[in-house]
Amino acid sequence: MAVQLTPKQTLTLKIKRLGINGEGIAYYKRLIIFVTGALPGETVVAQITKATPRFAEARLVKITKKSPDRMPPPCPVYEECGGCQLQHLVYSKQLDFKKDLLRLSLEKYKPEGYQHFDLRETIGMDDPWHYRNKAQFQLRKNRKTNQVEAGLYQAESHQLVPIKECLVQEPTTQKVINTVTNLLTKYDMPIYDERTNSGILRTLMVRIGIETGEVQLVLITKTKKLPQGNALIREITNRLPEVVSIMQNVQDKKTSVIMGDETTHLWGNEVITEKINEVSFELSPRAFFQLNPQQTKILYQEAIDALDLSTPKTIVDAYCGVGTIGLSLAKQAKEVRGMDIIPQAIEDAKKNAEAMALTNTRYEVGTAESLLPKWLKEGFAPDAIIVDPPRTGLDDHLLKAIQMAPSPQMVYISCNVSTLARDLVSLAKIYRVDYLQSVDMFPQTARCEVVVKLSKK
Repeated sequence: MAVQLTPKQTLTLKIKRLGINGEGIAYYKRLIIFVTGALPGETVVAQITKATPRFAEARLVKITKKSPDRMPPPCPVYEECGGCQLQHLVYSKQLDFKKDLLRLSLEKYKPEGYQHFDLRETIGMDDPWHYRNKAQFQLRKNRKTNQVEAGLYQAESHQLVPIKECLVQEPTTQKVINTVTNLLTKYDMPIYDERTNSGILRTLMVRIGIETGEVQLVLITKTKKLPQGNALIREITNRLPEVVSIMQNVQDKKTSVIMGDETTHLWGNEVITEKINEVSFELSPRAFFQLNPQQTKILYQEAIDALDLSTPKTIVDAYCGVGTIGLSLAKQAKEVRGMDIIPQAIEDAKKNAEAMALTNTRYEVGTAESLLPKWLKEGFAPDAIIVDPPRTGLDDHLLKAIQMAPSPQMVYISCNVSTLARDLVSLAKIYRVDYLQSVDMFPQTARCEVVVKLSKK
């Protein structure tokens, strides 16, 4: 009979391994228990916070036997913030964990031949801090101090943790957020209050082009109105010469989705420029772009190596966004065709291709599952397809389209090992899985990217 635990119950547990979100995993009479902050090999005292017949969650109370891989997390708000999950684990072991996570996902879904897949060591960073090129910090007015504060919500809550120095954020982005937050206090700007659904300013988004030093600030507001807007903009531009673009985005819905559909240009340029592997990209506020440009270079180089472009190939870049991957390899390819469902991203991709004077690229708005069969009917048979899907993995219709007419080669870039392992169940029937290369794009967190090389059987 299954054991039933109760909240507040205290247990001594041995931690076996880490789970998908970086939490320690223990077993109590065969019931799985997730202990936040515990590490493999540790013996801990934990208090149950959630109990179900299938699993339990627990809070770490005391470590009675400590892992040699534990380190003091350097961030003062690490435990409240929840943005990072692995600061208490030495970096070399974070890299091992990310490879292990991939192995466990493959064991769970069991794609054909998974026991013999070549899982390569995770490629990490020399300096695994201050790498994020974009910050999205929520705003609130502190009623006690009357100061405006910016930060992140605590995990699974809407309790804001004010952040003055985020250790994974590129320092300029934090400086801009701190300066603008102080100015919002100075000009007594109306800050959005979730409970009463009143006020105007909700979120600050700041993105930097690491190679160019250009910064874009987006004020995300509940209404189009921006009282004291001109005075605020004037002072921002005086104090922060690195800010070359100020935009406003209106999110008028009561939702956790940060940005709304309407973006207006307030000052400076409408876009900022970023460079990756000699390729320049123009970024508009809603354009998707990798958060860690330093590791993105490595990620894309891994994708290019997997394609083996010693002979020029025709390539489909599904989920192309602003064209980052396709444009990085266009000079070595015969033709690159990309698609995305966001029209603005396709506009940016076309502009980026034009700026590079490329004549062998074609970008269309639409889903891969509708455009791929259309192109095949028109007689375009790609030598290779690159997919870089969202966390939900490949769309079923796209999987079917690939299965109907598989290209000789495929490269799958994944940001979620679970959906990757699930998709490989279908793909491994038609493709040989040559290798899987993990790349650590998000040090200190439980997330990882993987490049998979696939060749048609």
